[in-house]
Amino acid sequence: MTIEVRGLTKRFGTFHALDDVSLDVPGGGLIALLGPSGSGKTTLLRILAGLERPDRGSARLDGIDLASQSARQRNVGLVFQHYALFRHLDVYENIAFALRVRKRPAAEVDARVRELLTLIQLESLGRRLPAQLSGGQRQRVALARALAARPRVLLLDEPFGALDAQVRAELRGWLRRLHDEIHLTTVFVTHDQDEAFEVADRVVVMNKGKIEQIGAPAEVFEAPANDFVMRFLGHVNVLEAELGAGEAKIAENITVAIGEHNGAVRGRVYVRPHEVDVARAQAAGAFPARVVRVTPLSGGLKIELSVPGLEARLRADLDWERGTALALREGDDVFLSLRRARVFARDGHGALT
Repeated sequence: MTIEVRGLTKRFGTFHALDDVSLDVPGGGLIALLGPSGSGKTTLLRILAGLERPDRGSARLDGIDLASQSARQRNVGLVFQHYALFRHLDVYENIAFALRVRKRPAAEVDARVRELLTLIQLESLGRRLPAQLSGGQRQRVALARALAARPRVLLLDEPFGALDAQVRAELRGWLRRLHDEIHLTTVFVTHDQDEAFEVADRVVVMNKGKIEQIGAPAEVFEAPANDFVMRFLGHVNVLEAELGAGEAKIAENITVAIGEHNGAVRGRVYVRPHEVDVARAQAAGAFPARVVRVTPLSGGLKIELSVPGLEARLRADLDWERGTALALREGDDVFLSLRRARVFARDGHGALT
């Protein structure tokens, strides 16, 4: 089922939740709506579900205008952050609920529930109450309940937001594998970059009711469309710079090569922490710095550095092997190289482009 959104606009009083949003979701695709709180992603999802009506614009499912259908007629599966399971019903009956209200035959209900229990890998827990399950298990039951009536589209609103980090990571992988099995058109709302990139085929980055960028995860990460997308997708070093022909001057002894820009003389250079090289010996183009703090992370070391001539401190992320080889300590003098930099120049009004 393809989804076509054209010019959706929605206001709540003076707040502009959606501002002329257009989007296509291919049949069988899984897209993530990614953005901060208030960016409009949940409002867009609720309009697709029939829980909100737009002030202007249209949304179509396989060419049919959703405005002509009630929420029930749309036959979409909904999963929210808080599982909303029926506490007095066991797992089996929670999944069966949508089929029973549709008065499906008992044999059909039983076959479908057992199929879904196998799909969510909870075959032996069908008679447990929700309170007897872990958070991750309850969220899988909520997903199975949404799938029970064979929806045309699956809509997920921050489905893992209430879970701890390890369980979220496990469920992300599980959801991606599940989607690869059933190929149900799915729209997934999240504010977590890792979640969006691991689960989705395409990512829609939203901000203040507008779409900033749409693309595959690698495309959005490697080629951010603007200053907002660059800043939103994880930690980044931001450095004010003077722009010239082919280079940006950050400080007296720090320049980086850049491509074409809009002719502005001022802009910002963005360097992600894993793109900062740290060395004990000076190499061509490297500049001096001093280690301020070394923090172990799950994937390596976070190095906080002060640089002469720069007010802001820089962050470098090193893997364990490199970090162990350097054996950095607070106060050590080192040399930095910026392996890759992205530049957004200022236009005549001071805005970054």
